[in-house]
Amino acid sequence: MCNQHTNTTPTRVLSVANAKAPFETTTIERRALRPDDVLIDIKFSGICHSDIHSAFDEWGGGMFPMVPGHEIAGVVEAVGQNVTKYAVGDRVGVGCFVDSCGECEYCLAGDEQYCTKGVVQTYNSLDYDGEQTYGGYSQKIVVKEGFVVRIPDALEMDVASPLLCAGITTYSPLKHWNVGPGKKVAIVGMGGLGHVAIQFAHAMGAEVTVLSRSMNKESEALSFGADHYFATSNEETFKELAGRFDVILNTVSANLEVDAYLSLLRIDGTLVNVGAPAEPDQYSVFSLIMGRRSIAGSLVGGIKETQEMLNFAAEHKIAPQIEVINASQVDEAYERVLKSDVRYRFVIDVATL
Repeated sequence: MCNQHTNTTPTRVLSVANAKAPFETTTIERRALRPDDVLIDIKFSGICHSDIHSAFDEWGGGMFPMVPGHEIAGVVEAVGQNVTKYAVGDRVGVGCFVDSCGECEYCLAGDEQYCTKGVVQTYNSLDYDGEQTYGGYSQKIVVKEGFVVRIPDALEMDVASPLLCAGITTYSPLKHWNVGPGKKVAIVGMGGLGHVAIQFAHAMGAEVTVLSRSMNKESEALSFGADHYFATSNEETFKELAGRFDVILNTVSANLEVDAYLSLLRIDGTLVNVGAPAEPDQYSVFSLIMGRRSIAGSLVGGIKETQEMLNFAAEHKIAPQIEVINASQVDEAYERVLKSDVRYRFVIDVATL
């Protein structure tokens, strides 16, 4: 089924005029459908901590006015004439990027996120025509077919939206570092990323330990599939767990005492960072040398892997725990995220925009 939109689409959005400005409702024009484009009627958009970093321009390079949002779940409203994968009415999602060169070795390998030309991010980015991209705090979005994924029927749309970032951000490194039966994995942090990572690591068959600042989330961690839970504020934790883990997945956006966490790794263990603090970390190289340990980072996953992650989540009944909010509550939600006052991911009901 082909439904062609030859004109631009006026779209109500939530935007910030400059760094740390309050959100306001404005209107933008989404591009007219190209032959390989999909027009999506957005139903839900998750709030990611990186949205806050970007809207506050904490990483630099902010493009304003900005429309954040890269956890997008919606329904296909129209398709370009060459689109074959999707039809009007399909349940679809869009994650952290909307284009890549399609020609470099990483794009050809399905790792579009590492495109050598530079991946086009869903917002706060320039597309290859030089036009600024605007994200999912929006009623509609136009995206190339190849950068759209299908949301399985077993996943509710509001629950699916955080998987487009929090889900793939944690699934991809767990898979890349071969997490599975016989592996001992620690998840640092029990926030929007961490509570999803626990579920994936458990479903993959690993022995899962949660490392959190205090003990107040222990029962929830165990309900998500954790086998053990320790408070990092207790100095005894680092003595008791020394040399234990094959992989530590760090999901927090604050700076850690890196050497202390490296001491928890087995020989050949890896500390993988997916949280991105604004300030640089520090560590002693001896923490690596003395155990042939590694520090690594991981950036979401490619389109094929994102679809695989959604299918895996549906099969294993993995679901982010969410709080659905109205469009008028986003400023308040940002404040609450910064206070860690959310269990565990805010999702905007775009119908309220």
